[in-house]
Amino acid sequence: MAITDNVIPHEKRPGDGPLTRYFLSACDGFVTMSRSVLNDLQNLGFGRKPALYRPHPLYDNFGPLKLKSEALAALKLPDTMGYLLFFGFIRAYKGLDIMLEAMADKRLADLPIKLIIAGEFYEDAAPYEELIRHYKLEDRIIRATDFIPNEKVVDYFCAADLIVQPYKNATQSGVSQIAYHFERPMLVTDVGGLAELIPDGVVGYVVPPTPGAIADAVVNFYAEHREAAFEAGVREQKKQFSWPVMVAALKEVAAKSQ
Repeated sequence: MAITDNVIPHEKRPGDGPLTRYFLSACDGFVTMSRSVLNDLQNLGFGRKPALYRPHPLYDNFGPLKLKSEALAALKLPDTMGYLLFFGFIRAYKGLDIMLEAMADKRLADLPIKLIIAGEFYEDAAPYEELIRHYKLEDRIIRATDFIPNEKVVDYFCAADLIVQPYKNATQSGVSQIAYHFERPMLVTDVGGLAELIPDGVVGYVVPPTPGAIADAVVNFYAEHREAAFEAGVREQKKQFSWPVMVAALKEVAAKSQ
């Protein structure tokens, strides 16, 4: 049995195809984290093996929710600002460059908000630093680009008004499930399987992966005071992402594969 986040790597390397097929051939069944991965399995020729789509359950290992005021105090951030959070390893496909270009939008520049970049660089940081300098974003960015221990994750999520995932391509994202656990509104791009978990206008926004579309959503979020409504939507939607649902899917695929 295989739980499959991705069967086609985000960054392609020589040998990916044969090695992936070698591994998948050894499996009797699959539970996929997104429908796009389910389609990938079929396109790779494994459509006859038992497979089910089930989104990843909530990441509840980071502790209980905190009040925003407590999280801001823990991070030593003033409560006079709003905060957007980009969280996780910084890799090219995750679109931090798009988010930085969105932050350069004059409408966002006029808002009392900052972007928290929380996660280690998986690649060279220089291109991102150049964008920050080019768009004069230094005073509107908060860097937390060292290793973030599990016990600090709660502070970053609970301090944020909106969790942003400006990905260029994706199958699914564990960041969404952390955001669901901490009941935070989200902004995701309409790529891969991201939109499957984020009902647009209910828990946040699903937008094209462009700086303008992202800026439009952020402006709407603050201008229309959407945080409370989205929080309520998140609390309702998160009920479907339980570990018993995942276990049941594994048992069902195992039974079909025998």
